[in-house]
Amino acid sequence: MRTNTMRGSVAIVAVAAALMGLVVLAAGAVGASAQGGGATVARGKYLVDTSGCHDCHTPVKMGPNGPEPDMTRALSGHPAEMKMPPPPPPSGPWIGSVGATMTAWAGPWGVSYTANLTPHKENGLGAWTEQQFIDAIRTGRHQGRGREILPPMPWPAYKQMNDADLKAMFAYLRSLPPNANKVPDPVIAPVK
Repeated sequence: MRTNTMRGSVAIVAVAAALMGLVVLAAGAVGASAQGGGATVARGKYLVDTSGCHDCHTPVKMGPNGPEPDMTRALSGHPAEMKMPPPPPPSGPWIGSVGATMTAWAGPWGVSYTANLTPHKENGLGAWTEQQFIDAIRTGRHQGRGREILPPMPWPAYKQMNDADLKAMFAYLRSLPPNANKVPDPVIAPVK
């Protein structure tokens, strides 16, 4: 009798655990679809993570083992509070300089600051459309029609991505929490 009671208890616990697992999976699916489609967002995250976007758009901080990405500021661009002095002049074969956070770059083009890629309406990509994002990558122009996108942004390489991949990247970026960080405007070098 005790064995049957124990088997019954084990069966009830197993069924309850399975039901809880289904509830968790369903909640995750609803959350992912609310963010633009689970598979699309996951693909976008994969592409952003493997395409080096964090290398420039996520500020670097000093960690216990040296420089590391500050993931509390993931993809938020150059920190607004970090005011940069004029860059050092080029010397010898060196034609560029980079700030300690890896978010400010200087060279013959002037000074560029990595953009806020979060979906903040005023300071990030929140007001951009998917098509503006694709056009920016394809043309090397802000929102596909504005000022030039400056180095070190490797848009000439990224423009080779297909539309599905660029749409997935945009969907992932739209799924992030918005960060209000306001990146400074670039400083374009005077034409000589």
